[in-house]
Amino acid sequence: MCQEFDIENEIIPRIASCFAGGIGNTGAVCGAVSGAVMAIGLKKERGDTMEEMLRTLAVAQEFRRRFEAEMETINCRELTGVDLSTPEGIKQLMGSDIPKTVCFPAVGVAYRLVVDLLKETS
Repeated sequence: MCQEFDIENEIIPRIASCFAGGIGNTGAVCGAVSGAVMAIGLKKERGDTMEEMLRTLAVAQEFRRRFEAEMETINCRELTGVDLSTPEGIKQLMGSDIPKTVCFPAVGVAYRLVVDLLKETS
């Protein structure tokens, strides 16, 4: 997203690094979804009024709606079918094609949707 909108900041990848596995391997919200919502906030900014803030939140809501429409859920555990909060779950994930068949496509969907939404709402 930063490349798409010409935003340079070395901190951004670092602050998103714990999103993997649904926020620190807890199976919660997919890291791609969390990152996309951060991207919306980065690009749209908070706004100075409640009305501006609500417009930004509406973009995040629309992103979630579109992501769920394509991927059926925003939760890592539901997407992957694996409990990453356990050593067994991590081993299961690493010994499978789930990253290739689920995680990488989820990142692609999130990227495409957030870029489209940000261009639509610019």
